[in-house]
Amino acid sequence: MPAASALADKQNGQTLGRGMDFALVVLVFLGIGYGIDRWLGTRPWFMIGLVIFAVIGQFIKMYYDYTAAMEAHEADRANASQAHRR
Repeated sequence: MPAASALADKQNGQTLGRGMDFALVVLVFLGIGYGIDRWLGTRPWFMIGLVIFAVIGQFIKMYYDYTAAMEAHEADRANASQAHRR
């Protein structure tokens, strides 16, 4: 049972890290957009555009991370299944 607890702790840490990554990237792009808008006098167009760009980019990143994790998980399951059959 301790292995399951360690796995849950690892997943919680990864989830927290992903959430912080998502929020910080969006905030950084918001700040960059604010700075560009203030410099060019185009408020709020760059702010809105860069936030949308950041959110879309983060969702794409999450999709590829999830896909890679599931492929690794499926490979592990296939290897375990093959080892069990021998």
